[in-house]
Amino acid sequence: MTWNPHRLPDLTGRVYAVTGATGGIGYFAAEQLAAAGAEVVLASRSAEKLRRASATIEERVPDAVTHHVQVDLASLASVAAAAERLAAFSRLDGIFLNGGPMQFSGKAITEDGLPLLLGAHVVANVALVSRLLPRLGEQGSEHGHSRIVHASTGFVKQFPMRVDALDRTPRTGIAAYVKAKTATEVFAYELDRRIRAAGLPVSSILTHPGVGVDAKTPRRTGIRDETVRYQRNPYTPWAQGKDAAAWSGVRALTDPHAEGGEFYGPARGTRGAPIRIDANRATANPVPGIAANVWSYLADASGAGSVL
Repeated sequence: MTWNPHRLPDLTGRVYAVTGATGGIGYFAAEQLAAAGAEVVLASRSAEKLRRASATIEERVPDAVTHHVQVDLASLASVAAAAERLAAFSRLDGIFLNGGPMQFSGKAITEDGLPLLLGAHVVANVALVSRLLPRLGEQGSEHGHSRIVHASTGFVKQFPMRVDALDRTPRTGIAAYVKAKTATEVFAYELDRRIRAAGLPVSSILTHPGVGVDAKTPRRTGIRDETVRYQRNPYTPWAQGKDAAAWSGVRALTDPHAEGGEFYGPARGTRGAPIRIDANRATANPVPGIAANVWSYLADASGAGSVL
């Protein structure tokens, strides 16, 4: 269907959670959802930044309703506590798993001793999903399919990465990041298959934002202004603002025609309107045994083995 990211469907009554919601793509996704009438649960590590993000959303959307959930994706104990708070909301229509530290270090580890990028971008999200899936299933039965939206990157298709040994960390930070996002895609597709087999009214959908850069991001108090460090990006001529980079995730959450197993990204690869794009065959239909192995590793590492 034709989709206008500037005119979303009326989301009044719906409740969505967004991780990494205090800056960049996560903030703009939350703002766009609030502008369409949804209640938004902002999830991030810093209480101060959560308050600031809420105040900035209210500057743009005076009648916005936001909630806060603190979560440190580098700590499975923090993730478990956050999941408990999210599951306690009277309604939860979907979650955008956007958050994660962008510290490209091959040596950094999480509180639980996992490689940082794998632990925070993948294992933490698996832990969240496992704890929220029963609640999202209940929600889907009452109000139509709920959504789990996973954030990937176009680099996964550009730079194929093996995930048959997730416990081995690549030497470079960017390679570790791409490997983590490759695992995200494999997990998201396998989650979709298992959700369908179980008959749950929940959709697992993938997105990638293209390239979002500060130079093209509109001003927002405390989010993109003189108080926030400006980051240069060599891809700026081919990129878009982080507001536009949020469009794919927002469409995956809110498009009434979106279905589990689909992938949304910018029409022109690095930028553009959000469209449904072709699945990455390497992650959607990996070599036999890979998806099961990735699933088993992530379920064990996240402590979700008895749930998933």
